[in-house]
Amino acid sequence: MSAFDVAAAVCLLTGAALALTAGVGLMRFGTTLDRMHAGTKPQVLGVLLVLLAMWLHRPSWAYAGPLLLVGAAQVVTVSVAAYMVARADYRGRSAGDDGSSGE
Repeated sequence: MSAFDVAAAVCLLTGAALALTAGVGLMRFGTTLDRMHAGTKPQVLGVLLVLLAMWLHRPSWAYAGPLLLVGAAQVVTVSVAAYMVARADYRGRSAGDDGSSGE
Protein backbone atom coordinates (compact mmCIF):
# COMPACT_ATOMS: atom_id res chain seq x y z
CA MET A 1 0.00 0.00 0.00
CA SER A 2 1.24 3.44 -0.86
CA ALA A 3 1.06 6.52 1.32
CA PHE A 4 -1.78 7.82 -0.87
CA ASP A 5 -3.84 4.70 -0.21
CA VAL A 6 -3.36 5.01 3.54
CA ALA A 7 -4.27 8.70 3.48
CA ALA A 8 -7.33 7.93 1.34
CA ALA A 9 -8.46 5.26 3.79
CA VAL A 10 -8.05 7.62 6.75
CA CYS A 11 -9.96 10.40 4.98
CA LEU A 12 -12.72 8.00 3.95
CA LEU A 13 -13.18 6.59 7.45
CA THR A 14 -13.07 10.03 9.05
CA GLY A 15 -15.58 11.39 6.53
CA ALA A 16 -17.91 8.46 7.16
CA ALA A 17 -17.64 8.97 10.92
CA LEU A 18 -18.50 12.65 10.55
CA ALA A 19 -21.51 11.82 8.38
CA LEU A 20 -22.63 9.36 11.05
CA THR A 21 -22.30 11.96 13.80
CA ALA A 22 -24.36 14.37 11.70
CA GLY A 23 -27.13 11.79 11.46
CA VAL A 24 -26.98 11.07 15.19
CA GLY A 25 -27.09 14.79 15.93
CA LEU A 26 -30.17 15.22 13.76
CA MET A 27 -31.94 12.55 15.79
CA ARG A 28 -30.63 13.59 19.20
CA PHE A 29 -31.02 17.36 19.30
CA GLY A 30 -34.42 18.87 19.98
CA THR A 31 -34.49 22.37 18.54
CA THR A 32 -34.46 23.26 14.89
CA LEU A 33 -31.32 25.38 15.15
CA ASP A 34 -29.44 22.65 17.03
CA ARG A 35 -30.46 20.09 14.43
CA MET A 36 -29.49 22.43 11.63
CA HIS A 37 -26.03 22.92 13.13
CA ALA A 38 -25.54 19.18 13.66
CA GLY A 39 -26.69 18.42 10.14
CA THR A 40 -24.53 20.94 8.33
CA LYS A 41 -21.15 21.31 10.01
CA PRO A 42 -19.93 17.70 10.28
CA GLN A 43 -21.78 16.63 7.15
CA VAL A 44 -19.98 19.15 4.93
CA LEU A 45 -16.58 18.28 6.37
CA GLY A 46 -17.40 14.59 5.98
CA VAL A 47 -18.32 15.00 2.32
CA LEU A 48 -15.18 17.04 1.67
CA LEU A 49 -13.04 14.34 3.29
CA VAL A 50 -14.70 11.65 1.16
CA LEU A 51 -14.02 13.75 -1.94
CA LEU A 52 -10.40 14.14 -0.84
CA ALA A 53 -10.19 10.38 -0.36
CA MET A 54 -11.52 9.88 -3.88
CA TRP A 55 -8.83 12.16 -5.26
CA LEU A 56 -6.09 10.50 -3.20
CA HIS A 57 -7.17 7.15 -4.60
CA ARG A 58 -6.68 8.43 -8.17
CA PRO A 59 -4.49 11.57 -7.91
CA SER A 60 -4.75 13.24 -11.29
CA TRP A 61 -5.99 16.54 -12.65
CA ALA A 62 -8.73 14.75 -14.57
CA TYR A 63 -10.34 13.78 -11.25
CA ALA A 64 -9.49 16.97 -9.37
CA GLY A 65 -11.70 19.28 -11.44
CA PRO A 66 -15.03 17.49 -10.99
CA LEU A 67 -14.29 16.77 -7.33
CA LEU A 68 -13.51 20.43 -6.65
CA LEU A 69 -16.72 21.42 -8.40
CA VAL A 70 -18.75 19.00 -6.28
CA GLY A 71 -17.04 20.20 -3.10
CA ALA A 72 -17.70 23.86 -3.90
CA ALA A 73 -21.33 23.13 -4.74
CA GLN A 74 -21.72 21.26 -1.44
CA VAL A 75 -20.32 24.15 0.59
CA VAL A 76 -22.48 26.75 -1.16
CA THR A 77 -25.75 24.82 -1.19
CA VAL A 78 -25.53 23.67 2.44
CA SER A 79 -24.78 27.23 3.57
CA VAL A 80 -27.76 28.63 1.69
CA ALA A 81 -30.06 25.83 2.85
CA ALA A 82 -29.02 26.32 6.49
CA TYR A 83 -29.70 30.04 6.21
CA MET A 84 -33.15 29.42 4.74
CA VAL A 85 -34.06 26.88 7.45
CA ALA A 86 -32.89 29.24 10.20
CA ARG A 87 -34.83 32.12 8.67
CA ALA A 88 -38.01 30.07 8.34
CA ASP A 89 -37.66 28.84 11.92
CA TYR A 90 -37.09 32.34 13.24
CA ARG A 91 -40.06 33.80 11.36
CA GLY A 92 -42.35 30.94 12.37
CA ARG A 93 -41.81 31.25 16.11
CA SER A 94 -44.29 32.84 18.45
CA ALA A 95 -43.33 34.91 21.49
CA GLY A 96 -41.63 32.72 24.12
CA ASP A 97 -41.18 29.76 21.77
CA ASP A 98 -37.74 28.17 22.04
CA GLY A 99 -38.04 26.21 18.78
CA SER A 100 -38.40 22.78 20.34
CA SER A 101 -41.11 20.46 19.16
CA GLY A 102 -42.69 20.23 22.63
CA GLU A 103 -42.71 16.44 22.68
